[in-house]
Amino acid sequence: MPHTFGDSKDVLLERSDRDMERTVADSVWTVRQKVALTCRILYDAGHDSGLAGQITAHGETQGTFYTQQLGLGFDEITADNLVLVDEDLNILAGTGMPNPANRFHAWIYRARPDVRCIVHTHPLHVAALSMLEVPLQVSQMDMTSLHQDTAFLKDWPGVPVGNEEGEIISMALGQKRAILLAHHGQLVAASTVEEACSLAITFERAARLQLSAMAAGTIKEIPDNLAREAHDFLLTPKMTQANFAYHARRALRNHPDTLGALAHDVAANST
Repeated sequence: MPHTFGDSKDVLLERSDRDMERTVADSVWTVRQKVALTCRILYDAGHDSGLAGQITAHGETQGTFYTQQLGLGFDEITADNLVLVDEDLNILAGTGMPNPANRFHAWIYRARPDVRCIVHTHPLHVAALSMLEVPLQVSQMDMTSLHQDTAFLKDWPGVPVGNEEGEIISMALGQKRAILLAHHGQLVAASTVEEACSLAITFERAARLQLSAMAAGTIKEIPDNLAREAHDFLLTPKMTQANFAYHARRALRNHPDTLGALAHDVAANST
């Protein structure tokens, strides 16, 4: 009989954590490259909505973050056309200007020192769900990374270019990783780019599943303890790294220009 067949789930979960720590490699990409990859990954996952949506990540200096130039779609972003801005959205590096809606990102970063990356997009199924003014319902195993970690803002505050929207959205998010914004879209605030990207992908799929299930009948809840167990497992750092690496490989096959002129950093960091 195999040696592990008598082990408890807790023991097996601990073993899987140790194995992932040993076998899943850390990312060799810079934050800037990971932001560019996230743009391309989410474009392929249906998160594009013209010029709507922003992806930001902390720069090397406190109070700075990388984001897209206004006028470029997710499918046009490369590591070398991102801009670095301060909290007042002044350009510190790069050309052009950021999306003025990045202002509410600065409010979230101020309120949440643990957040290092924010993804805000308007994907089709999230946008459709937002029109119903109902919270996201998590009731399927693959979606449990969002279990009890998704806030809901029912009242649309308008175009988020003012400080008022920054206060409202950051307060509604609270200490959660994600929020559904009624009549708007979704936002994810995470400790790493990898985690933010993975959760954004999950958010759109969860909305699609919810709309499909609502059309067929009444969604049944799943046990909280089991959902919490799955939530914590799916959000282990190595699991999110492995998940991001998979999506990044796909993105690089589809969009080999993503790393841009900074691609040599990958080789430098891997030696």
